[in-house]
Amino acid sequence: MVYKASLGRKVFTFVNVLFLVAITLLGILPFVHLLSVSLSSNVAAMAAEVKLWPVGFTFEAYHYLGKKVEFLRSLGVSVERVVLGTIINMVLTVLAAYPLSKSNEQFRFRTLYVWFFAITMFFGGGLIPTYIVIKETALLNSIWALILPGALNVWNMVMLLNFFRNIPKDMEEAATIDGASQWSILWRIYLPVSLPALATILLFMMVGHWNSWFDGILYMNSPEKYPLQSYLSTLVTSINKKAISLDDLNALENVSEKTLRTAQIFLGALPIMLVYPFLQKYFIKGITVGSVKE
Repeated sequence: MVYKASLGRKVFTFVNVLFLVAITLLGILPFVHLLSVSLSSNVAAMAAEVKLWPVGFTFEAYHYLGKKVEFLRSLGVSVERVVLGTIINMVLTVLAAYPLSKSNEQFRFRTLYVWFFAITMFFGGGLIPTYIVIKETALLNSIWALILPGALNVWNMVMLLNFFRNIPKDMEEAATIDGASQWSILWRIYLPVSLPALATILLFMMVGHWNSWFDGILYMNSPEKYPLQSYLSTLVTSINKKAISLDDLNALENVSEKTLRTAQIFLGALPIMLVYPFLQKYFIKGITVGSVKE
């Protein structure tokens, strides 16, 4: 028997497809415009002639950024921060979420510990006390000043905790009967089953570290140690406010502030856009954490 869609069904499908295409274009077209402006000539960009295709195609903005030692150095700092920070964040998140996912019978004073972590989501020490702590612990002007203050994100821990609690307890009980330790249960049962949640949290951590810029300016005494976002946020203002060399002046003849800024924004977003497709299938499952109960 061949199913024939009714007129209403066809209209519904058409409207859904049209709506989803429109939403997709709203997300893609701004990045296309950014790329087009960054690849356009100085005159075309300043005259607002660029829409979705470069006008006066040129790589001058990227050439200027790419040859700057400061840019390459800050890129290395950001990569180091993302790698070290994500590893530390993930390890601490897993180690905190696993015991807190147990019942009060298995883990005494569990509720007290949960409130101990949760209260930090609503109250903070403030900017000045935090800076004093970083200074007194000799972390200023080091990569650890960008990583350790946010080593454990409580929101991510709560997400993973809720996912762990939805894992059938029968699996843990069977492993316990077979003599498995808590480390074995975590490594061989909980983590493999929790890949969607782990991938989602991993993406959040990477994006958070990559996009952070204010802490780099705050805790780094030397611009040579700025992460990429901190460097990019000060690049244009530094060009406008301080004396520049003759080589920089010649390089900036064909680069406007607008093309340089759009190149910065695009480069800042590019790594995350490249990583996201590989985590997408896990991310879609992970954002529904807690929606399915045992």
